[in-house]
This record gives sequence, structure tokens and C-alpha cells, in this order.
Amino acid sequence: MDTLLQTPIYEKHIKYRGNIVSFGGYLLPSYYSSIRDEHNVVRTKVGLFDVSHMGQLDISGNNALTFLDYMTTNDVSKLKSGKAQYNILCNNEGGIIDDIILYKNVNNYMLVVNAANTEKVLEWLRKHNQFDVLINDLSYSTGLVAIQGPKSRYVMELLTNEDILELKFYSFFTTRINNMEVLISRTGYTGELGYEIYSDRKNISNLWEMILKAGKKFGIKPVGLGCRDTLRMEMKYTLYGNDINEDINPIQAGLGWVTKLYKPNFIGKDAILKYNENRDKILVCISMRERAIPRSGCLIYVADKTIGFITSGTMSPSLKVGIALGYVAISHSKPGTSIQIDIRGVKKLAKIVKGPFYQNGSLMD
Repeated sequence: MDTLLQTPIYEKHIKYRGNIVSFGGYLLPSYYSSIRDEHNVVRTKVGLFDVSHMGQLDISGNNALTFLDYMTTNDVSKLKSGKAQYNILCNNEGGIIDDIILYKNVNNYMLVVNAANTEKVLEWLRKHNQFDVLINDLSYSTGLVAIQGPKSRYVMELLTNEDILELKFYSFFTTRINNMEVLISRTGYTGELGYEIYSDRKNISNLWEMILKAGKKFGIKPVGLGCRDTLRMEMKYTLYGNDINEDINPIQAGLGWVTKLYKPNFIGKDAILKYNENRDKILVCISMRERAIPRSGCLIYVADKTIGFITSGTMSPSLKVGIALGYVAISHSKPGTSIQIDIRGVKKLAKIVKGPFYQNGSLMD
């Protein structure tokens, strides 16, 4: 995609003086005030994200369940109407094509996919559609915002007459806000209590302003991609293109919990089973013992031996220490293992720790 797209909230980002960058084929704000400030707003109060760049694909038909169970690693048959599921699409070699959220309606499913992968996923689904299902791309007609933070529930209570307390983790319902039809869900990418609001693309700009108005008394602020990245790293949530890709399988990425090898068949299963017989590396959490910021691509050492590499790294705003995700050899993956990170040619002391880094989120069942 050569031409960068704008979300329906782009003009609001300009209005609020967002620092606009390219991400997933879209022009989006990396921050408005600062990454640190916005990170802390989400951890302590409530932040509003524009995530309208995400892709939405509708799957329907009598064989939709059979189709999706074959295409993904998780057990789709366990998904009930009104529930959502974290899931993975793999290629024939077991590599991750995308990590997705799957929503189950009464008569159809909605896949929420990463923006940069939307066309790839759509092509992959259509290529394997021998199940006579209907696949519709809703990405350019749907808008999406996310309200994240411990005070997000109070904001939602002002926006809807529904009993928001009844909405459990990885559940959703449809309702109306100010006569606009919306789907409200609870998944999140920050480790804090939070909600997503999907609506027709033409409604999202108005919803954005309504949410900011409703949340003013709770200290809500618009927040950008920068803090989305630091928040998810603190929770060991993977980012496609950094921590996972088509050369990494779910077992290596620590996503075995959504890889149901008891299923009779799914794309990539045979390759994953074969890999299980001779595992080589795994994604771990790394905390710096010296003041330094690890970055993607930095090599990981034990003594003078290279044992892995960093895929994501930052200075944790919550913990005030450099943290990273990276792949290391299984033999050196135990929490507590002392390692060194090559940062600009200087080896800095670090250690492998049990994830997530941040343990005090407001995320509730």
C-alpha cells in the first residue's frame, strides 16, 4: 500500500496536535503530549485510543464454524454468542500469519485483524474457502475506538444505559449510544480495565468527542500509538511484525495456550507438532540490571556466546527500568538467568524474568 490512509478521526488528531506517523498503512498519532504522560494516564485514569485502522472481516454461512476451526489454532467450537476469543492464523509451516480477536454473533463471526495484515489475511481466507462461507471485508465501513484505564467503566456508564458491570472479560453486546448503533466489547491491549466501541465509520468522529466530553471529569485524554506500545510491552503482549511473524510459530511465541493440538486438524498443526519434538527458542521477558534501553535487533549473550535477540524494548514508564521481549535458546530461558544485551556495541547486564513485567493492572474478570 503506497498511499497512506486516514482514519475517520484524523482531523481530531490534528485538532489535538497529535504527532502523526505512519503505522500499518495509516496516518496515526504516536502521542499528543508525551508517551510517558499518556502511559501514566492509562495506568491511573483513562485514555482514548483511535484504533480504526484495525481490519474487520465478517464470516458467515452454515460451515463458518468448521471453516474457522480449520483456519485457526484455538478451539472455535467453545466460543458462544456474545463472546470473543484470542486466536491465531498459521501458514502451512506453522508460522503466524496474524494474531486476531474472533467475535461470535448468533449467525456470523467477526475477525479483528492487524491493519497491515488485513489484505494478506483476506487473501489467505479466500484461498482456503472450500467451505462455501461468505467472507466480507468490513474494514472500510467500520470505525473503532478503545477506552482503557481503571476509570474507563465510569466513562462507559455515562455513555450507555446498559449495565456495563455485567460485561465480562472477552464478552460483547450491541446497543445504541445517542441513537448510533454500536458494538461494545471488553478485550484490551494494556493490562487495564477497558472497552472497545465499534460503529459505522461515519459515527466514530462524533463518538470520539462524546467520549472525551463524558470522561472529562475522570481525567480522560486522547492517547497515541507510543503508549500503546509501552503498555503492551509491560504486559508481554506481542506485536505483529516485531515479536511474531510468519517465521515464528505459536509455541516459540509463548502462545501454546491458544494452540489446541487436540483439534483433529488445522492449518499448521503438523509443522507445530514436528517442532514440539525439537524446540529451539522461546520468547522471554528481559529486565535490565544496568541503566540502558534495549531495542529491537540487539543481540543477547551469555558470556561470549550469542543466545538470542531482542524483538521489542523500551524504558518502562511504570517500573522505571529498561525492559524487553526477545527470543533466547531454550537452554537459557529460565527466569533468573543472567544475560548481557549488546546495546550500541556495549554489553549491558540484564536478566530473564517471569512475565508480565507489570503486575498491578486494573484488568478484572
